[in-house]
Amino acid sequence: MYDELLQFKLQKVWTLVDLPNGKRAIGTKWDYRNKKDERGIVIKNKARLVAQGYTREEGIDYDEMDVKSAFLYGKIEEEVYVCQPPGFEDPDFPDRVYKVDKALYGLHQAPRAWYETLSTYLLENGFQRGQIDKALFIKRDQGDILIVQVYVDDIIFGSTKKKLCTEFEKMMHKKFQMSSMGELTFFLGLQVKQKEDGIFISQDKYVTKILKKFGFSDVKTTNTPMETISLYSKMQMVKIFQVNPKVSHLHAVKRIFRYLKSQPKLGFWYHKDSPFDLVAYTNNDYAGASLDRKSTTGGCQFLGCNLISWKCKK
Repeated sequence: MYDELLQFKLQKVWTLVDLPNGKRAIGTKWDYRNKKDERGIVIKNKARLVAQGYTREEGIDYDEMDVKSAFLYGKIEEEVYVCQPPGFEDPDFPDRVYKVDKALYGLHQAPRAWYETLSTYLLENGFQRGQIDKALFIKRDQGDILIVQVYVDDIIFGSTKKKLCTEFEKMMHKKFQMSSMGELTFFLGLQVKQKEDGIFISQDKYVTKILKKFGFSDVKTTNTPMETISLYSKMQMVKIFQVNPKVSHLHAVKRIFRYLKSQPKLGFWYHKDSPFDLVAYTNNDYAGASLDRKSTTGGCQFLGCNLISWKCKK
C-alpha cells in the first residue's frame, strides 16, 4: 500500500483540495489480489487503490508484463474528485478530497487515458498500430519483427529476434516501471506451452474447473460433443436457446460436458516452421435452420497449417 501511494506522489496523480460546492467525491477502497500461475500457485501479492465500483473480471490474469500502476500515467481532462484512501487520511485535513489529475483504477476514464498514453509512446518509438486490432502494435527491424499486444494494463510481446524483446523490455521498464513476468504461460484463461518446435494453447485448467463446478468430474465420457447426425446444426441450437432453454437443450449441454471430460487436453498446436501462406475456407447453409429458416455462414483462416481465425454467424 505504501508503494502504491508513493507512486501517486511521484507521478503527481492528485492534489489534496477542499471539495468545491456542487461536486461529489468518489469513494476509494483497497483491492487485495493474489497473482497466480497456471497451476494456481500464488506468485505475487498485490494491493491496489481503486475508485469504488471498480471490479475485476473473473479469470483474467496478469502474466507476461505487468504495468506498475499503469493507469496513473494517463492524464484525464474531466474534473474528478476522490475520497482519501482508507487508513491514510491526512490528520491535518481529514475532510479534504483529492482532485485527480491522472487516471485512477476504477474511473471510467482510466482505460482510455492509459491506452492513449501507451499508444502515443509506442508510435513515437517506431511502432505501427494494427489496422484491424487497434491494441496490436508492430515494429519492423530489417527482416525481423516485434509484435506487442495490449490488454488493458497487461502486455504480451514476442519477436523473431531475442534482442528486440530485451530492448523492448528495458524501454518499457524505464518509461512505465513495468515488471516482466517472464515467459508467457497463462493469459486470459488460456494455457500456453512454448516449445522449440512450436506453441500449444489449451484450456484444460478451465475445463477441469467448470466440470467440477457443475458436478461433472466423475461422469461417463463420450467421444463426440453431439450426436453425429446434424452435428453442426445441433451445436448452434445450444447457443440460440440460452434465453428459453428446454430439457433437450440441457441434455445437449450435458453431452458437451461429458465430451470435455474425455478430451481435457485438446488444444491448438502452432508449428514453428509452418509457411506463411494464408488459406481461407467458407461454407453456407442456406435457409437451413428448421425453426425460422434462416441461413448460417461460417469460415476459418489458416496461416500455413495454423488456425488463426474462425467465425460462425446465423
